[in-house]
Amino acid sequence: MRISSTELARSIGDILGRVRYGRESFVVERNGKEVALLTPTSDASPKSLKEVLGAWIHAGPPDEEWANLLEQIGREDLPGQDPWESSSTPAP
Repeated sequence: MRISSTELARSIGDILGRVRYGRESFVVERNGKEVALLTPTSDASPKSLKEVLGAWIHAGPPDEEWANLLEQIGREDLPGQDPWESSSTPAP
């Protein structure tokens, strides 16, 4: 399945769940060009805390652009309007 980087950022939890549990793969596009392939790992077994922390330490510096995008999405991610709430006058 193809998704934009914006769509991935907006729904990363859902997408990662689909990759992990549904074993789905995604081609991530940015400005219409393929930039990444998000696919399940062949070894889906849980890792130890030591392995996870080691991977995090060796992952390299954070991507500032990605972090800024996630912060912006968090600020703009407001709950939707209640469909049952209406500003019009109720019918008699």
